[in-house]
Amino acid sequence: MPALVPTEYTARVVWLGYQPIPVEKLVITSAPLEVMPLSFAGYEGEVHAGETRPSCSRVMKQHPRNTTIRNVRQLCVVSAEEMAEVARDMGLERMDYAWVGASLVLEGIPDLTHLPPSSRLQGPDGVTLVVDMENLPCQEPAVTIEKARPGEGKGFKRAAEGKRGVTAWVEREGTLRLGDELRLHIPAQRGWQATAT
Repeated sequence: MPALVPTEYTARVVWLGYQPIPVEKLVITSAPLEVMPLSFAGYEGEVHAGETRPSCSRVMKQHPRNTTIRNVRQLCVVSAEEMAEVARDMGLERMDYAWVGASLVLEGIPDLTHLPPSSRLQGPDGVTLVVDMENLPCQEPAVTIEKARPGEGKGFKRAAEGKRGVTAWVEREGTLRLGDELRLHIPAQRGWQATAT
């Protein structure tokens, strides 16, 4: 049996974008892309691109800050459906995906934020993204939303709990395009248990 199993689930690419600078420094939203060429380092010019990165607070229990580690946070993948729920819970008409630093917005995969780590999203030309893990809500998008919509950014962290999407890295180079359909592949293993049965 293969280690990764294609599922019946596909997602359509409805938005592509990038952050040239950290999201909390954005004052206006960036224009979306129509095409995103991806190398093993991610999207060139994006603040999260690179095959390695300095470790941060997310992995402080594993590595001292600023240790060079493999970059598994090249892309921020969010669900259009989940972002609509976040916007609604915040009282916004819609969520500007640039506010949350999204690289890739997908429509059609339920519960995207909780995809199993090591799942794959594969595009028409073979471009393949590996899901690292849930992208926990942080304060930076709240700061950006507050700059764009004064008085409305404070509720982001609470509203985005469990709906912030996932981080991912490029396993196979290729190009993403608006409207592309990505196939979800998941690991063929049971969930981890502290005591084997």
